[in-house]
Amino acid sequence: MRFNRMLLSTTLVVVALVVQVTVLARLQLSGAVPDLLLLTVLGLAMVYGHVAGAFIGFGAGLLADLAPPADHAAGRYALVLCVIGYLAGLVRPENGQPLRSAAGPMLVVVAAAVGSTLLYAGVGALVGDTAARHVGLGGLLFTAAVYDLLLAPFTVPLIMWLARRSDNDPLAEGQSSTGSDVASGWLSSGTGLRIGAQRSGLRIKAARTRASRAGRIKGVKRL
Repeated sequence: MRFNRMLLSTTLVVVALVVQVTVLARLQLSGAVPDLLLLTVLGLAMVYGHVAGAFIGFGAGLLADLAPPADHAAGRYALVLCVIGYLAGLVRPENGQPLRSAAGPMLVVVAAAVGSTLLYAGVGALVGDTAARHVGLGGLLFTAAVYDLLLAPFTVPLIMWLARRSDNDPLAEGQSSTGSDVASGWLSSGTGLRIGAQRSGLRIKAARTRASRAGRIKGVKRL
């Protein structure tokens, strides 16, 4: 992961965790809590790919495990978000082009909300945590999907836009496979890179000038 990706991902994850703990968790909504941290991981993974999504998900989940008032074993949510980030990153097209439709990301959000809740409850059952049974797993799945789906249009597109913008560094892209596209864009925008064309134009003008001068000299000799 490049430095700009790491910096942006860390900033967004920390901001999402702070907002989720201080604001969303205190809304006292019925059922699940809107998972802004999950949406942040999804937005970054759908731009950066599955490998980066797994790393970002693990780091975000580990922060959530250690942040107060955490009441579960450390590493539990890190495993969940690591798997979710990896799977969400597989949605990213192979050519790196952005997703053309909003239906795809919305389906990913619903699947991630349901999948993360099931995976979290499953890991909890393995370690002896039966809190999901008392609350009601069906209600948690429904409310998690609804809350995350309502919050996603205001967060996921913005996160994906910031992630794509962080990858538009000319110095970084000049060393990547998209360097030819950037170079062609610079050439078409007239940024002073048409050196070869300018030189050839100067040669043509010089040749025409010499030819016109030669014609004038010949005319003088005829007189």
